[in-house]
Amino acid sequence: MISADDEERRLAFVRQRAMHDEATLLKEAREGGFEQGIEKGIEQGIEQGIAQGLKKGRQAQMSETALKLIVRTEMDDVMIAELSGLSVGQVEHLRLKANH
Repeated sequence: MISADDEERRLAFVRQRAMHDEATLLKEAREGGFEQGIEKGIEQGIEQGIAQGLKKGRQAQMSETALKLIVRTEMDDVMIAELSGLSVGQVEHLRLKANH
């Protein structure tokens, strides 16, 4: 029946083209969203990696400072902890390592 009426054929074609266009737009939007998500994930990963690297570097500097104070002074662990920024337990652990 549709093929017999030119106007019906044209409307069917327009509907089909509209559905195809909509499907294409949705696909492109989805792919764009995936790309944005990946880019954002990479950015966040880089930021977290930098933050962790800085934290580890800072921790290493604090431990180095505490170790120097342990070896070169008569300060107790509480004082070294206050000066280095480490906990007393961390200083105690470093003192054990330094004495062995």
